[in-house]
Amino acid sequence: MTTLSAKLASPKRRQLAIGLPLFACGLLIAPVQAKSDIHQFSKTMMGTRLDLTLQGADASLMKTAAVAALSEMARLADMMSRYRSDSELNAINLAAGLQAVQVSAELLEVLEMAQRVTKMSKGAFDVTVGALRDWNFDAASPSIASAQQIASQLPLIGAKGLILNARKRTAFLSQRGMRLDLGGIAKLPIMKAGMRQLLAHGVVNAMINGGGDVLVNGQLNGRDWRVGLRDPRQPDQLLGVVALNKGFVASSGDYERYVMHEGQRLHHILDPKTGYPTKGPHGVTLISDNLEAINGLGAAIMVAGAQSGRTRLQQMSDVDALIVDANNQLWTSSGMARRLVRS
Repeated sequence: MTTLSAKLASPKRRQLAIGLPLFACGLLIAPVQAKSDIHQFSKTMMGTRLDLTLQGADASLMKTAAVAALSEMARLADMMSRYRSDSELNAINLAAGLQAVQVSAELLEVLEMAQRVTKMSKGAFDVTVGALRDWNFDAASPSIASAQQIASQLPLIGAKGLILNARKRTAFLSQRGMRLDLGGIAKLPIMKAGMRQLLAHGVVNAMINGGGDVLVNGQLNGRDWRVGLRDPRQPDQLLGVVALNKGFVASSGDYERYVMHEGQRLHHILDPKTGYPTKGPHGVTLISDNLEAINGLGAAIMVAGAQSGRTRLQQMSDVDALIVDANNQLWTSSGMARRLVRS
């Protein structure tokens, strides 16, 4: 009999984060919550709980700004969701092989970014991996694609089949059965849109935590925000802490969403060339103020492998990074080595 179970971040892991005097991958820590000028707001979207932590004396302003930011992020998340039948993304999927679909400027921008990442990564990152529709890593209904299903769906994967027309603002999938999945590239732009709303309302000290991805601006209690980086080898432990006052901390790993099957951990990052979960690094963490530089890059490295990732990252002066490879060896860029305060 086949035993199948899906795993998300464990309650123990969440409790660990809550007990630390810092932000562990964006998970808020209890001691700072007591101050009257620190305000927290949350909303579930993109398959995770999205948390805002804002600091400012005007509680009414903080609430107004948070509502605006959460509303904007929810609007974009709904637009780019593959789970909503009425989303713009699914309109493209439903029209695959039939006709081009007019899309919003925000969705077109993310699709264009995805194409650039695909080109940069030589196909390691590919949003048409959505054609692999028989994998499901949700805890409520996990499922594993069969070899036969994967074999029938692999011919539907290929970024060349996504045709964008910037002038007409349209997107077209060239074959019936092709599907887009923006899970690896939509979250950071959505978080950035939320931060724009906060800044427009006059909030200068803010953190947005999107379940392993963090975006910060300003400071907390007069100090740069501190973010704990989880150790992919021991996800209940931290590798160390980084401090920053502007930018993203983005993590990809095989330890957050996965299915246990016959003693194997099958995680949610799929290789577009094989149709199966990647067998490369256990985790990648990237830090940068440049969204374009890191968006989709973590997933691409998970597919392409640690050596390819190191080669790429050593050429990127505006990205600090760490990789834990398939042999549990830790590599840090020179910038990350300077930034990371080890636990």
